[in-house]
Amino acid sequence: MISPPNTSHSQDKPSSLARSGSIVALMTLLSRILGFVRDQVLAIVFGAGATTDVFLVAFKIPNFLRRLFAEGAFAQAFVPVFTHYRETGDRAALRDLAAHVSGTLTLVLLIISTLGVMFAPFVVMAFAPGFTGNPEQFELATHMLRITFPYLLTVSLVAYAGSMLNTFGQFAIPSFTPVLLNICMIMAALVFSPMFAAPIVALAWGVFAAGVCQFALQLPFLQRLGLLPKPRWGWKHSGVQRILKLMAPAVIGSSVAQINLLLDTVIATFLVSGSLSWLYYSDRLMEFPLGLIGVTLGTIILPRLSREFTNNAETGYRNTITWALRVSILIGLPATVGLIVLAGPMISTLFEYGAFTANDTYLASFSLVAYSLGIPAFIAIKVFAPAFFARQDTKTPVRIGIVALISNMVYNLMLVLPMVWLDFIAPHTGLALATTLSASQQAWMLYRELVKRDFYQLEAPLIALFFRTLPALMVMAIALAVLKNFDWHSLQASSRVLRLLGIVAAGALSYAVTLVVFGVRPADVKSPQ
Repeated sequence: MISPPNTSHSQDKPSSLARSGSIVALMTLLSRILGFVRDQVLAIVFGAGATTDVFLVAFKIPNFLRRLFAEGAFAQAFVPVFTHYRETGDRAALRDLAAHVSGTLTLVLLIISTLGVMFAPFVVMAFAPGFTGNPEQFELATHMLRITFPYLLTVSLVAYAGSMLNTFGQFAIPSFTPVLLNICMIMAALVFSPMFAAPIVALAWGVFAAGVCQFALQLPFLQRLGLLPKPRWGWKHSGVQRILKLMAPAVIGSSVAQINLLLDTVIATFLVSGSLSWLYYSDRLMEFPLGLIGVTLGTIILPRLSREFTNNAETGYRNTITWALRVSILIGLPATVGLIVLAGPMISTLFEYGAFTANDTYLASFSLVAYSLGIPAFIAIKVFAPAFFARQDTKTPVRIGIVALISNMVYNLMLVLPMVWLDFIAPHTGLALATTLSASQQAWMLYRELVKRDFYQLEAPLIALFFRTLPALMVMAIALAVLKNFDWHSLQASSRVLRLLGIVAAGALSYAVTLVVFGVRPADVKSPQ
């Protein structure tokens, strides 16, 4: 068994699962709070107009590819293989794997990033053809993409480093790194934007600087674990080959995902100016509970499930999934209800200042409600997909993902086009609703496959917990609906914040009390042993 210097396996014990989740959730909460501050700054300084749409495209493109190479195919394949090496190999083999993976990943991404910078105009044409009709907008998008594209390289290395730290039970630093992105972008908007002829360009440089800072932060912690060997090209290394083999289907699935996201962006660029921004701000709010719950659960259970599969601990494997679903029910469902009922007040409180108007709040609230309906499905995917990845099965979730993503493209056309023809005030809502429908389809298909293969099946206690939660959700929804009814646009910023916090607290209290009345106890989310 491999043990890192000054590190014991005690941090990997099943009893630490809830503690690890708390650490990741706390760091994610800090990141999300700063993310809201960042988005407030962007809304106040730049509003929801044409230049903001341009930046969002320039930022979205490397993020799309990041999901392909970092948080998507690579991470899904790397963590189970790295865990297997740690559990069954020796320190020399582990360092050798790290050296060859880091060298191979760096060179491949360096080539892709260089090509992205060189051919930026063509990339913009592919992702945002609606900009070609406006030469100034197209030129600005091309310029900013050349600055943001190298973020793909640095943030992918961040994900690589974070995956290794997570495998050793060190979740705090990897989950803290997104904070640096928010800080860099806030500084760029407030301090450096006046120095540019086009102030929005400062945000692109903020993204570039963030990638460098995020990777640099993790290096000392990797060094402490002895996992900073000299990078080496390793295309033929057995571990790299295994990762590539697992990545292959995931790359195909992620490629379909990028095509799907590209279609979303393409459609949005043909809608009324500001559509991308309204989708962005509503998506950011939806990502708050998804990050705190879904991403946290997916992060901490993948190493755990990988270890349990390696050690043939099928009971522990099923208990880990059940625990994650219990947390999803008790925290994810009220977050969903809260966002749906308080969509308008939340957007108004967080973003309706400066260049972001009451009309922007109204239009963004449509897409927020549509996105929020899909939160339970998004969280379920974060739980069910790692159940396959841990078994070194990337083909099944990718196959299901491809079906769901193709369906999403169809849903986009089915929902958005009629909204445009009927002159609906917020046709961008169709894009958000299509995302929700496809996520629900994907979650159901993943669960059905788990049952079919006898990997996992919902048990009576979990189903009972769901039904005991429903009355509490209804009570909370009624409380929030009654308390939110007044004119938010006429309030000062401090009044909005205080009122919203009070309403959220009252809703949370009504939810908690009703849960207790219906027999739900803290033991229902106790970590599996």
